[in-house]
Amino acid sequence: MQTRILVVALSGALVLGAASAAWAQDTDAQSTQQTTTTTTTTTFPKPAGALSEDAIKGDVAQAGYKEVKGLEFKDGVWQAKARGGNDKWVRIKVGPVSGKVYQADAPSKLNEDEVKAKLTAQGFQNIGHVKFDDGLWSADAKDSSGKDVDLLIDPNDGSVVAKSQD
Repeated sequence: MQTRILVVALSGALVLGAASAAWAQDTDAQSTQQTTTTTTTTTFPKPAGALSEDAIKGDVAQAGYKEVKGLEFKDGVWQAKARGGNDKWVRIKVGPVSGKVYQADAPSKLNEDEVKAKLTAQGFQNIGHVKFDDGLWSADAKDSSGKDVDLLIDPNDGSVVAKSQD
């Protein structure tokens, strides 16, 4: 009787040991997988002639917004939440040099082909990855000197709001 109990106890310990080892290997594999994941983001620097935070707040107020919170320079433009005359908060982006306010949920007056044509007229080539998101168009292109650039584009007139070398 004692021999059987010992065999059962040892078998249980072996099963638990094997399960622990398998769990440890799985955990190590997940850790390795997580540490090898990388993402690439484009960093748009503040351009020469960029407006100050106070000037941007003034431009936002002139655009009809009563209150601004969380104003920060991010991804090539000033970004914040603002409250307009209807007391609803909306996400906005503001051109760093022009001070022009773009509401994130506003539609574009231009379509993708028109944006490409406007950029071509401004001397950009190999225009790709054109996408409208959060009130501005974005695109990859080559500038007039052949350098790769990332662009943010005005949805109304196709002008470049922000540019970063890729």
